Amino acid sequence: MMDPSVCALELLGVFFSTGAWLCSLATTLMSTWLTLSTDLLPTESYELGLWETCVVQDLGALECRPYDSLLGLPPDIKLARILMCLTVATGLLGLLLAIPGIYMVNSCDGRLEDLKFKRVMKMIGGTLCLAAGVLGLIPVSYIAHLTVVRFFDETVPAVVPRWEFGDALFCGWTAGFLHLVAGALLLTSSLCLQEENCNVPVPVPVPVPVPVRVHSAHACHKTRSEYV
Repeated sequence: MMDPSVCALELLGVFFSTGAWLCSLATTLMSTWLTLSTDLLPTESYELGLWETCVVQDLGALECRPYDSLLGLPPDIKLARILMCLTVATGLLGLLLAIPGIYMVNSCDGRLEDLKFKRVMKMIGGTLCLAAGVLGLIPVSYIAHLTVVRFFDETVPAVVPRWEFGDALFCGWTAGFLHLVAGALLLTSSLCLQEENCNVPVPVPVPVPVPVRVHSAHACHKTRSEYV
């Protein structure tokens, strides 16, 4: 029987991995990586995403325009788009490997070979989750760093509007953190399972009783009388 603490680590790892992947996907698709509002046009604000730019009005109207060309993108947006796509793909692959690798999903008959194979799948899934966390934190942190540098650039006049952090950056940081936590939980549960050597019960062969024929004294006497 599997240790309940190991099962809890596995379930938490899958839960955090699912939440991290959803946050990564939302971060990739959101158009609020950076926001900008000006005093000249107080009724409008601007949003910058990886795939489009949007204009938001006070009345709730939203108008978005996708980028015309991939080659014409700024280097930071281009890098962020590539890394976020890799993050989503890596996180999804890690999740798909971690789910069948947990003990509660199709544990078969508890054979040692099956549990070893499931542990390998879970370790690969945890490693991919860690990689997805690192890949997701790089573009978000890089865009945030450039935004801070440009915001406090003294060479730019103070009247010029500056881009600020959008909701997508905070969602991306949350996704990266959850990916790292999920990978650590999955790898920890795999190491704990390895130390326990799976605790697979060894089947003990049950002796099969052999039927013994017992002859009565009357039958023996009858048989002897037939030969006399």
